[in-house]
Amino acid sequence: MASARLELPAIRFAATLILVREQPRQCGFEVFMVERPGTAAFGGLHVFPGGKVDPSDSIDALHCDGLTDAVSSAMLGLREGGLAYWVAAIRESFEEAGVLFGRVGDRPVDFTDPDIAERFAAYRDELQRGAMRMVDLCHREGVVLSAGDVQYFSHWITPEGAPARFDTRFFLAVMPADQEVAHHEAELESGDWVVPSRALEHHRDGRWRMIYPTLTTLEILSRYDSIASLQAAVRARSHLPEVTAERLRQGMQPS
Repeated sequence: MASARLELPAIRFAATLILVREQPRQCGFEVFMVERPGTAAFGGLHVFPGGKVDPSDSIDALHCDGLTDAVSSAMLGLREGGLAYWVAAIRESFEEAGVLFGRVGDRPVDFTDPDIAERFAAYRDELQRGAMRMVDLCHREGVVLSAGDVQYFSHWITPEGAPARFDTRFFLAVMPADQEVAHHEAELESGDWVVPSRALEHHRDGRWRMIYPTLTTLEILSRYDSIASLQAAVRARSHLPEVTAERLRQGMQPS
């Protein structure tokens, strides 16, 4: 009698955005973190905004500024389709944090106008419900996504044996002017700006639950005293820690 074949969970592709801002009235910077509800994937955990890459994220490069699919794919080590990860990171940032990296004409999207803010809040709900695609928003408002403002940060793959597996690309971006974060209350428990070292303290104190990729990312962020020095290190690809056997076991890829 033939033995049953073990069915491994399919790997889902995902994108996560590390959103940072200068710390008000102090040196250093803060990062925006959200708490997933207990019923969601990664429920009860503090994470960065992010989610699965959707087929609709493979939009025409004309809707993205600063990157092409060829360049973004080469950065990720893919043959094609790399730009969809940037679009997914931007979309998830808008859905979960209310922050949109995009331009209309030569000006960044500005939510200080109440009419614009109200209109885009409705788009955000439609995106979250799957009633709208990001490309629809781009067409309707003449938005070009600011992919060039989003830096590739790191790559994580859930190890074999886990009940759900993700192939996740992390990205870094600075909070745009004329916008404010607002976590999506239907999708998240909370959203907080926090100094990276303080977030690590919350984990050590048992207040926040976090998984290895999140903790490692916070450890990386905590080594830098300014956004400028962090961005320079990311551009030089010198920010990633040594890839040890433990990090490989936890799913960190040397890219």
